[in-house]
Amino acid sequence: MKMRASAICVLLLAAHPLAAQEVVPGTARLVRKGDPALEMVEGIHRYLDRETAQAGEKRGSYWHRDYSTAEAYGRSVEANRARLREMIGAVDPRPAVASLEVEATTSTPALVAEGTGYRVYAVRWPALEGVAAEGLLLEPAGPPVARVVALPDADWTPEMLAGLAPGAPPEAQFARRLAENGCLVVIPVLVNRNDTWSGIPGIRMTNQPHREFLYRMSFEAGRHIIGYEVQKVLALVDWFARENAKHQAPIAVAGYGEGGLVAFYSAALDTRIDASLVSGYFQPRERLWKEPVYRDVWGLTREFGDADIASLIAPRRLVIEASLHPEVNGPPAETQDRKGATPNGRLATPPFAEVEAEAGRARRHFAALGHADSLRVVRAAAPGSDAALQALRGKGALRAAGPRPSDRRAGYDPQARMKRQFDALVAFTQRLVERSPAQRAAFQPTQATRERIWSEMIGRLPEPSLPVNARTRLVYDEPKFRGYEVMLDVWPDVFAYGILLVPKDVQPGERRPVVVCQHGLEGRARDAADPKADSHYYHRFAVQLAEQGFVTYAPQNPYIGQDRFRLIQRKGHPLKLSLFSFILGQHQRTLEWLASLPFVDASRIGFYGLSYGGKTAMRVPPLLTGYALSICSADFNEWVWKTTSVTSRYSYMLTQEYDMLEWNLANTANYSELASLMAPRPFMVERGHDDGVAPDEWVAYEFAKVRRFYDKAGLGDKAEIEFFNGPHTIHGVGTFEFLRKHLGWTRE
Repeated sequence: MKMRASAICVLLLAAHPLAAQEVVPGTARLVRKGDPALEMVEGIHRYLDRETAQAGEKRGSYWHRDYSTAEAYGRSVEANRARLREMIGAVDPRPAVASLEVEATTSTPALVAEGTGYRVYAVRWPALEGVAAEGLLLEPAGPPVARVVALPDADWTPEMLAGLAPGAPPEAQFARRLAENGCLVVIPVLVNRNDTWSGIPGIRMTNQPHREFLYRMSFEAGRHIIGYEVQKVLALVDWFARENAKHQAPIAVAGYGEGGLVAFYSAALDTRIDASLVSGYFQPRERLWKEPVYRDVWGLTREFGDADIASLIAPRRLVIEASLHPEVNGPPAETQDRKGATPNGRLATPPFAEVEAEAGRARRHFAALGHADSLRVVRAAAPGSDAALQALRGKGALRAAGPRPSDRRAGYDPQARMKRQFDALVAFTQRLVERSPAQRAAFQPTQATRERIWSEMIGRLPEPSLPVNARTRLVYDEPKFRGYEVMLDVWPDVFAYGILLVPKDVQPGERRPVVVCQHGLEGRARDAADPKADSHYYHRFAVQLAEQGFVTYAPQNPYIGQDRFRLIQRKGHPLKLSLFSFILGQHQRTLEWLASLPFVDASRIGFYGLSYGGKTAMRVPPLLTGYALSICSADFNEWVWKTTSVTSRYSYMLTQEYDMLEWNLANTANYSELASLMAPRPFMVERGHDDGVAPDEWVAYEFAKVRRFYDKAGLGDKAEIEFFNGPHTIHGVGTFEFLRKHLGWTRE
């Protein structure tokens, strides 16, 4: 009897390879505690924390400094200078500045004020197409001993820095101190941190600081609020250089807080600047992800710390003033009518030892060029101390401070000027968005293009480095299929997790097609794969397909945990990485493992994702050719409009979902271009008429470009869209037929 029972067991296992097995054959037993979805997010954080800590050690590979002469050094760092310029989007041509235009009306005098040895004028100058910078000109009575751009913190007006209005302590009014000492000074307006105009009037307003509102739309167009303001400074440097043909004088920049950042980057990019003063900004930059999001620069800390940016200034004069930094404790407070700002981001004064240590790293480059004394560190309570200004000028003691000048513009309100600056930069960015289709016209769906998108827009990690180490355990035993939890290793602290459903009628030697069924935002693998799940979004679509005979796999993606997962973007961006850098690696490993299973046909693995899973459908299968097809449900969109629009209620400009930002997407690949990377593989869109992610018109417009591409390539039967009467949900009618057709699956 025992022999007969064993024989029966062997026969049963042969007929049903997974029958009565607690694990998938060839895998270890999965033993886990806790929530794998949240553990996944924390593991990615640990990975990024390590990479951030090691970034400084790895930067050397991006630099090839030649210290033999100043000229040779300049040539050796020019490629780094060019990359920094691209990172902050300071790439647009500037109009010529023949002169500054003095602002005056019948009620507002051209001469704003008079100080000790200088006059003050309200001025404007062209900086970018359609963008006129504005500020104050402090003109000395005699020929200038230097020409200086003085930059206040974002929340200080030029009038505060010139002593014309309260807000900056007298000892911090370094613009007027420079003018009193014979310098010609221009003080530009910087966009402030208020939220007055951040939003779409009549639709929704937000509590995003103005700098964040501009950062969001410009990031998508390969630009940045930092780059815009650097361009305003460099337009003045253009003018200074022309004026120097009449009377030679050194060119300098000096800034505090956000103005210190802009002055620092301006000096790094333009070698015509002879001297620079950076106050309330310089420090180790590895904690960039903790600063306000409008300082987020794609790839910055991978190549540049502040010491490295300072090395682009060497051997010119650089004064680092360790003064109190502006204190910023997040965005303006939320109200019932204003929400949607990135909730994290703080500014505080770093310990002096950190400033000194970073300056020490920078000084090595100055010393190697024989100019160690060109870098000075000054400690001061307030910005623009006499010691810092003396070091900037490189001359003797300053004259005693004169009385504060008085503004002749009775009751002057700088609000209208700020509105003009804000509106001009919004309009400039929107013109870039409007022109972006022309930039994408040369798009070619090639492997080189895949590599470029992966590296430059998403951020590429090394190939998965750990052994697969597959662990599984049986979690469902249903009449038609069994379900297994699966965990696979990818990189240290980074794993892939999901639920595999295997039909019970798989025959020995048979290889079935697989549908990877991807959940959406804040979702879990079980939303798609649990036979008892009851979701009006997912309708157990992995279960339905398994019951139809497909092998299905529902991966867990790390877009869960509210702001905790979005912080992955904050930590990743400075390293030129994003959330999808990790998701792509997880799917690489998942495809590898699925293809190894004896009951899977590796040539017939399809992808079907809803919402954020649809976003995944547009970024993973187009880049990973191991997927045989892709279905984007409840996400397909005119994505450039979706992320930049300042007229539509559908715009991500109005929401807290700052994780949607992708560097230079508008000029790289919209959804139609990403879809074309699927060809000749099939691609489908599933769209409910009542889906609130976008109007039908946007979806149809963008898909029309996909269909045209497939038709012209002779692949018209491989691109489909199904509209249905319904909301943001899996419909599972035309898409299921699409899967059966293109994965070659029908039950006999």
